[in-house]
Amino acid sequence: MAFNSFNRDSRSRGNFPPRQMVKGSWNCADCGVEITELPFEPAQDRPIYCRECWSKKRDKRFER
Repeated sequence: MAFNSFNRDSRSRGNFPPRQMVKGSWNCADCGVEITELPFEPAQDRPIYCRECWSKKRDKRFER
């Protein structure tokens, strides 16, 4: 079988370095909670959500 060498651990993050966090002061567009770190540089024209609000808004197809 072609997938005999498939290793379940190969789907994990592997040996990638941790993401660079952007420090700043933002407020969640829904609940207003203060956000001090983001894993990306935010765009001025897009809302920023805290982890809880993002998980509520996230497309249902991504939930397992």
